[in-house]
Amino acid sequence: MATSAVKTLRPMAKNVSFTDESMTVHLADDASITLPIAWFPQLAAATADQRQQWELLGGGVGLHWEEIDEDISVPGLLGLPCQ
Repeated sequence: MATSAVKTLRPMAKNVSFTDESMTVHLADDASITLPIAWFPQLAAATADQRQQWELLGGGVGLHWEEIDEDISVPGLLGLPCQ
């Protein structure tokens, strides 16, 4: 009997952009998710320059803003379990 492994893909961020009202996370598979910035109080209170000072965590599994002490899980944005 042959078996095959099911490969589960984790969503990975590659970029983040902002407007005054929203944050868009651009994913490695070229999809994107746009959410109200009001859902993220630390980002909503940050300056535009502070919002641009982000870095990828775990190769894109998360996003981090050092100066404002904010971390966001990409799977969490999509309602998926964080592994």
